[in-house]
Amino acid sequence: MTSPTYATYLVGGAVRDQLLGHPFSDYDWVVVGATPEDMLSAGFKPVGQDFPVFLHPKTGEEYALARTERKSGRGYGGFVFHTSPDVTLEQDLIRRDLTVNAMAMDSNSTLIDPYGGQRDLAARLLRHVSPAFVEDPLRVLRVARYAARYKRMGFRVAAETLQLMRELAESGELAALTPERTWKEISRALMEPNPDVFIRVLRDCGALKAMLPEVDKLFGVPQPIAHHPEVDTGEHLLLVLEAAASLQLPLAARWACLLHDLGKGLTDPALWPKHHGHEHSGLRAVKAVNARCKAPRDCQELALLTCEYHTHCHRARELKPETLLKLFKTFDIYRRPERFEQFLGACEADARGRTGLENEPYPQADYLRAAAQAARSVNVEALMARGLEGAELGKALEQERKKALADFKTGFSQART
Repeated sequence: MTSPTYATYLVGGAVRDQLLGHPFSDYDWVVVGATPEDMLSAGFKPVGQDFPVFLHPKTGEEYALARTERKSGRGYGGFVFHTSPDVTLEQDLIRRDLTVNAMAMDSNSTLIDPYGGQRDLAARLLRHVSPAFVEDPLRVLRVARYAARYKRMGFRVAAETLQLMRELAESGELAALTPERTWKEISRALMEPNPDVFIRVLRDCGALKAMLPEVDKLFGVPQPIAHHPEVDTGEHLLLVLEAAASLQLPLAARWACLLHDLGKGLTDPALWPKHHGHEHSGLRAVKAVNARCKAPRDCQELALLTCEYHTHCHRARELKPETLLKLFKTFDIYRRPERFEQFLGACEADARGRTGLENEPYPQADYLRAAAQAARSVNVEALMARGLEGAELGKALEQERKKALADFKTGFSQART
């Protein structure tokens, strides 16, 4: 979209990822020299509430008028925006978070890079554009998320940017972020190739203690070296998140991985390195984090179940038929098999999240899958054909499933001898 009076530029992540050769699908555009009336006359549809953003009538891509901003309050939304045909492209770009996000391309694909973004791409640095970085606390989470995304390409956060992130964490501004904005960044970060880097960067700048103190407490807490060669519970958590990404687990399972050991942060230091009962002691902490972040229901449920039952999974072969039956009922494997599968994935990530054991097999998952299939194989229709219904049907169904699990365990044991 160009005219004698205004011009359109591709900006932000599309430019950054194009230069990196990294896949991208979102195109963001800035229009310089235009008024809202110009956009409406060209057929664009307005969608912005705080400042003029328009959707292209054919592509649906976002076009924003060039703008400046001024800090007016706390939090992500505490800004006053100014748009005018007089606002330059350079003025629009300088309000962005990182130099690598403050580049633009014109209609001829000519790069406009007033703040050294291309230089920092080459140096693999995530560096802030200006001191105004500290005006938006959400940038702490965003930079940590970028670090998680581009770790495999060698990117790191510039020391001076990490210092500004520390200042933001210490200022209390992070508390002004809404749960919705916080969850959006956390959930996106957990799905990046290196979610462990997200947590590491947050901890390095003090933001983890401010936002997820229950997770931050895990660092420095020892575990038995016989089971955890990495010893430190926080380091174990990072390895678990790394394994979760390697296993390509969905969001709910990765959230469960993040919170599964919160009980260990509550253990009396006099009892270290053991953590008996951490599965139950951690439930209150998991509920607190779920509520504070307003995590979706499926994430909340799986995090609580994984916290309480992950050691059941690790001890799968020791579980009696009665215990297996209760476990399957708790997870409702008959109507929600996908939730149990996500639980098994989270437990496998937990087992692999140990130094030197990253590639060890996890037969417990297949054992429980087979046991679950044995329980599901009980024919309900056959019981109903006997005239059973209501409470009687339920009791008979439970007895048959218990017998099926007992037969399964017997057959499994015989097959191993």
